[in-house]
Amino acid sequence: MYDVIIIGGGPAGLTAGLYSGRSNLKTLIIEKNVLGGQAITTPNIENYPGYVSISGTDLIMKLQEQVKRYNVEITYGQISGIQLKKECKKLTIGGNEYKAKTVILAMGAYPREIGIESEKRLRGTGVSYCATCDGAFFKGKTLAVVGGGNTAVDDAIFLTNYAPKVYVVHRRNELRATRAEQDRAFKNPNIEFLWDSVVDDIKGKDSVEGMVIKNVKTGKRKEVDVGGIFVAIGNVPATKEVKDKIRLDDRGYIPTDENMETSVPGVFAAGDVREKSVRQDITAMSDGAVAAVNAEKYISRL
Repeated sequence: MYDVIIIGGGPAGLTAGLYSGRSNLKTLIIEKNVLGGQAITTPNIENYPGYVSISGTDLIMKLQEQVKRYNVEITYGQISGIQLKKECKKLTIGGNEYKAKTVILAMGAYPREIGIESEKRLRGTGVSYCATCDGAFFKGKTLAVVGGGNTAVDDAIFLTNYAPKVYVVHRRNELRATRAEQDRAFKNPNIEFLWDSVVDDIKGKDSVEGMVIKNVKTGKRKEVDVGGIFVAIGNVPATKEVKDKIRLDDRGYIPTDENMETSVPGVFAAGDVREKSVRQDITAMSDGAVAAVNAEKYISRL
């Protein structure tokens, strides 16, 4: 029997593990892929307090080292069964059952797709959702980034390290990224913006050879030659495992109170999986800390 089981090993989950471990709570982190979540795909973080600049990978490694100091257990696998509503929470992974007094949901989110057939067909052969993972494979090619937020703009800037030309395709006529990120992108001579536009089709049989963009105001379509497309149009919460187990909002995110507690007593949520207005590494870590502190308080009341 664990005091706390944390589902997800991103910034929120690792921070929750750090806080619960330091409180001498028997803690288990369950991660289905690799520790770090989307943070490890960020090449350069400039807005994390205390660091002028640090890569997502380095930040996660430092956090992981802290967590290991407090004997927090980490296991990997896909959850096949979950029971949250009773006082003893139960989770099943690969035939093994784990029990806990409290559960912190920190599954994060995954990239949202454009939603066209050619995107699915060419995924992995020119269509990517991680510029830092795949950018080096496209050296010398003209590329496109779809989106207008911080991730899209950061991706476009990063990809100019490999590409002589990067198009940013955005359905609006202004970016949603922070002013600092916008200024960096506008000053980069290798970035061109295609405003009021969406990707209507992706050309190529075995790999990306071009894209068809449509102007959302005029309906006019035109083909643009590119050798790769990076999609950065937001995320979808990874709440499939807890659907019908707790209350979700209409977008699939988990509503919580200020203590990070969900609709089920003893179950907390933290990070990008939670319903909130700002999703950054620092806010995910803050959520994780608050969730762990209140999980300890919940246990003390049992």
